[in-house]
Amino acid sequence: MLPTQRRQAILAEVRQAKAVSADELARRFGVSLETIRRDLRGLRDRGLLERVYGGALSVRSTEGSFAARSSLHPERKLAIARLAATLVGPEDTIVIDVGTTALEVARALPATFEGRVLTNSVPVAMELAGRREIELLLCGGQVRHGDGACAGAHAEAFFAEFYADRAFLGSGGVHPEAGLTDYYPAEVVTRRTIIEHTAASYVLADSSKLGVIAVHRVCPLDRVTAVLTDGETEPGAHEALTSAGATVLRAGGPQRRPLTEAG
Repeated sequence: MLPTQRRQAILAEVRQAKAVSADELARRFGVSLETIRRDLRGLRDRGLLERVYGGALSVRSTEGSFAARSSLHPERKLAIARLAATLVGPEDTIVIDVGTTALEVARALPATFEGRVLTNSVPVAMELAGRREIELLLCGGQVRHGDGACAGAHAEAFFAEFYADRAFLGSGGVHPEAGLTDYYPAEVVTRRTIIEHTAASYVLADSSKLGVIAVHRVCPLDRVTAVLTDGETEPGAHEALTSAGATVLRAGGPQRRPLTEAG
């Protein structure tokens, strides 16, 4: 088997099994462990899989349209958004990122909230534009068709100028080893800037995203404050994240009261 054929076969195996062992691949293809490691590194460098200790994991390279994703798990997203809203103080400066769950967070902000919202999402800005008590700032940048997501140098410079109290971040996947991942490189860079300039960063991830790896890594889980997910999370997924050092807050569990100005 030619090296290119072997790598295609490895990729097919990873996509089917979701996770593979380097030792098992070496035995299956009759090559050395070092050869398999080189193959896995090459596939990783092309963004086709995620390299982990002892093997590799499958990644998702694309996501559905904003309209299609809006119809998926609406009850989970609403529960996560309501949980997120309990974490917001009445005069906080907050960041609401792009994504369908992030849009629900904007809708869930309590009537008592009179702070500042920084966003890179046109839909979030449109949702909040009628609330006079909120100071709303929309970053510039290139707008992605369909999602209304702003990214690029203008967006990065915008978020670098602020220090926010809390950020609510969209996600493509949340995995114990791969961390927070997503699909669009420019938006990944913007999200890293947001995290660096925010006191507390919360990842919005319904249970279908736990254990999933999107094609681009944003950061390890220890760079965020907590993962907000829904009550349908499987115990194994929750335990894997907490074992990796992540704090996981599940909607439907004990709810936190809204933070006071001093909190």
